[in-house]
Amino acid sequence: MPAIRKNSFAARLVDNSKNYLFIIPAVTLFSIFYVYPFYEIFNLSLHQWNGISPHRTFVGFANFQELFSDKIWWQSMWHAGFITIIALTLQNALAFMLALACDRQIRLKKFYRVVFFIPPVLSEIVVGLIWQWILYAGMQSGEHIGLLNYLLVKTGWPQLVHNWLSDPKTALACIAVVHCWKGFGWGFIMLLAGLQTIDGQLYEAAKVDGAGSWNQFRHITIPMMVPVLLVVMILTVLGSMQVFILILSMVGQGLGYHTEVPVTRILDAMIGTNRFGYACAMSVTFGAILIGISAFFKILSNRMKQA
Repeated sequence: MPAIRKNSFAARLVDNSKNYLFIIPAVTLFSIFYVYPFYEIFNLSLHQWNGISPHRTFVGFANFQELFSDKIWWQSMWHAGFITIIALTLQNALAFMLALACDRQIRLKKFYRVVFFIPPVLSEIVVGLIWQWILYAGMQSGEHIGLLNYLLVKTGWPQLVHNWLSDPKTALACIAVVHCWKGFGWGFIMLLAGLQTIDGQLYEAAKVDGAGSWNQFRHITIPMMVPVLLVVMILTVLGSMQVFILILSMVGQGLGYHTEVPVTRILDAMIGTNRFGYACAMSVTFGAILIGISAFFKILSNRMKQA
């Protein structure tokens, strides 16, 4: 009997060892490219370093203390939050409506799917430069060069002509709208895929019971789409909070703090002031905030599934 148990334990040990061998490459890559860099960034956040000198000055949590009183940093967080709120509402609402339209039997729906997915695959730099030209407020030979202001003048709305990207009151809103225009295609594809997984027999049964289009949408479409909607919302939040290439290509850093977001603030600390330790402290804080947001949506998703 003890021999059998010993052999059984040895067999389980061998089986478990074989299973661990399959995940060792993934764990190794994850450790090299994620765990160790995060450790090194956190370590740098505890030092004062200019990025060049081999010597670092240990300052403890002084960088984090300075960060919590940095008004510009929290202002950049608010800017990113504003862009995220616009994306969660405008971008996802547009994506959901277009997905609902293309899920129905309409003409040229395959063509629409391709067209709606063009903006996300374009380079952010290209999109930023195109929209910079559209929103440009300059004039040449007495006429506006920017497409939007030119159209406003030609269609009889000269009072609406504006310096869209030069005015701090409108620059961030323009960036948020352009970000939504570029990113709605990802949500559209995911939501359309989710709609196509809903069994059509549910709608047929609802029709037999006398349910109208609104009741079908409220009691069938929405409940079945909750998991997909939550995933789209998480990806929207993470993508919108980290936007910066679009901002650099549209306005650069000419407006100073009016279009500052966390990533551009981190970049400015690294390149502008050579404070790599402070930049790492901002990176760690920003990463912790994003992890917290993801955890919140995960908990929300689990509770909604249980309900």
